[in-house]
Amino acid sequence: MDQAEQLRILKAEKQQPKSLARVIAVTSGKGGVGKSNTSINLAIQFKKMGKRVIILDADFGLANIEIMFGTVPEHSLSDLIYQGKSITDIITWGPMGVGFISGGSGIVGMSNLSHDYLNYIIKNLVQLDSIADIIIVDTGAGISDAVLEFLVASGEILLVTTPEPTSITDSYSLVKALYRHPKFDAETMKVKLIANRVGKASEGQTLFNKLNAVLERYLKVPMTYLGYVPEDFHLSRSVMQQVPVSLHNPGARSTAAYERIAARLLDREEAQRQPKRGMAAFFSSIITTKR
Repeated sequence: MDQAEQLRILKAEKQQPKSLARVIAVTSGKGGVGKSNTSINLAIQFKKMGKRVIILDADFGLANIEIMFGTVPEHSLSDLIYQGKSITDIITWGPMGVGFISGGSGIVGMSNLSHDYLNYIIKNLVQLDSIADIIIVDTGAGISDAVLEFLVASGEILLVTTPEPTSITDSYSLVKALYRHPKFDAETMKVKLIANRVGKASEGQTLFNKLNAVLERYLKVPMTYLGYVPEDFHLSRSVMQQVPVSLHNPGARSTAAYERIAARLLDREEAQRQPKRGMAAFFSSIITTKR
């Protein structure tokens, strides 16, 4: 990256609103463990707590968020980048006023754009900081370069894992790759585990202890435990009906679990420990990594 590009990106970052959005990436070592469900239900719980929330669906090639919301977006991030649409044009509003943006293949192609046009795009994306308090980035599953770039750009990482041996092994592989990424900062970037589809609280704690012990032994960096989401018939049923369980069945055990996790993330001390990056820093990090 040359000096001129650095100046352009710095200028775009300085023009962002004083109030920055909190960017939270939700990820998993393998598919099918409930990552997108976690993103949606946490978004609903944040909204119930008075926060403005937007989900960026960065799981390219899959439309999990829109399927679970039961709606089809008219536009995606690609339309902002290549068709001149505004940031408000590409936001689809789902249940309870939670917005989501379909990533499409937009971010992948950003590395091929001119410096001036990238600066224009970042200025548009910065507007998300005035629209949302929290932006949830629903990444793809696995250890691809794109997933790792989203994670280090977000800074705040929620790792969804189940008790299945393959899920535990793949989660370890993902964290190991993340810790070895040149942009990963162990001091400011914390990985927070959510144990999904467990029978009871003790099983979630055991799952965390098992994975965390291996990470502390070999990587010397511990994780944080956010909590567990129990195996729940109501959750499975809500997925089939394309309604988040937090809305479909407010009294379900899984709904209570998402509420507890969201409350912990919004706890004053927890929030103060987590610096807000905003969307200019998020996308600038991805662009400079690609170049």
